[in-house]
Order: sequence, then structure tokens, then C-alpha cells
Amino acid sequence: MAANETKTQQTLSPREQAIRQLKVKGYLDQDGKPMGRRQFMVSLALAWATFAAALGGLVTILSAFIIPRVDFTRIESFKVGAPGNFPSKTVNEDFKSSGKFWIVNDGQKIFALSVVCTHLGCTPNWMSNESKFKCPCHGSGFTMQGKNFEGPAPTWLRRYEVSLADDGQIVVNKGRLFFEEKGEFEDPRSYIAV
Repeated sequence: MAANETKTQQTLSPREQAIRQLKVKGYLDQDGKPMGRRQFMVSLALAWATFAAALGGLVTILSAFIIPRVDFTRIESFKVGAPGNFPSKTVNEDFKSSGKFWIVNDGQKIFALSVVCTHLGCTPNWMSNESKFKCPCHGSGFTMQGKNFEGPAPTWLRRYEVSLADDGQIVVNKGRLFFEEKGEFEDPRSYIAV
């Protein structure tokens, strides 16, 4: 049977072979007529619909990376305790995981430092024996006040707004950040004087 097919193909002219291949692929019907206008339009519409669906899926996937999944309308406030709970020259790490800040008493001021490294957003660790914050990712070092003094971090750690509530407890408002490079660390809302 294969020998007959090969023999038949050899006896066909190149034009006839091309027509036969077009029939096999579905571009020509059995009578040798080309695809009808309606069938062509349906095939074209299906091709565009498939392309649009693929493009829509790609845009949906990419938008998950572009659009942040953060609720900027929610303001977090934490009551952390009375100023007397934070001894002089100490860093309190009780809110490092739950609130993403440290309560620092440097002897003159009590303030809330953000735990986000200003280099690439890692979480530094408080090294009490060296009295510094050290980022495990790229080695940035910060003083107790949040000043960057080693490694690639370009700026100081950020501070959150702190105030005293009516019951005498310190309230940390994460809705307001203070930046040292803007001179905001002298703002009385960024610290509580001891």
C-alpha cells in the first residue's frame, strides 16, 4: 500500500501534490475548492479570541506583580505600655514580629524604629552585645538611634509616630513615618522625651 502511494505521488505533478497536501490539511475541501468565506471568518474569529484570552491571562498574571496587595487605608496603632517599662539604653523587641517595630530608649528619648532595612527591606537583628542593629542580608549596620554606619544601607532606619495616651501608655501610630534625611527626627511626634 505504501509502495502504491509513493508510486501515485511520483506520477502526480507538483501542482497536484500541493493540492493534495492542502486537502489533507483542510484548506481545500474534497472537491478542491478553497475554504469558504464563512468558515474563514469563523476560523479567524476563533484565532483572535484565543489570542485575546491568552493576552488577558498574561495581563492578569502580570498585574499580580505590579499592583501591591497592601491596604493603605488601614492605620495600625499599638499601645505598648508605660514609659517606665522601657529601661534606659535598651531596645525592646516585643513588637518586632507583631508590629514590625522596636521600642528604643536611648537614655534621652523613647521612639519606635521600623524593622525594615533601608537597603532592600530585610529585617535587621538587634545585637545587644555590640549595641547595634545588624542586617543579615547584606551586612548593613545601624546604631541604637537607627543611624546607618556600615554596609550598603543608604539612609537611617525610619521612625513611627509615638504619643502618650490618656492612661499613660505609649501609643505607636504606624500611619505616620518620620525620615531623618528630611530632618523629621527633631519633630516632637517622633519621640517621647525621657
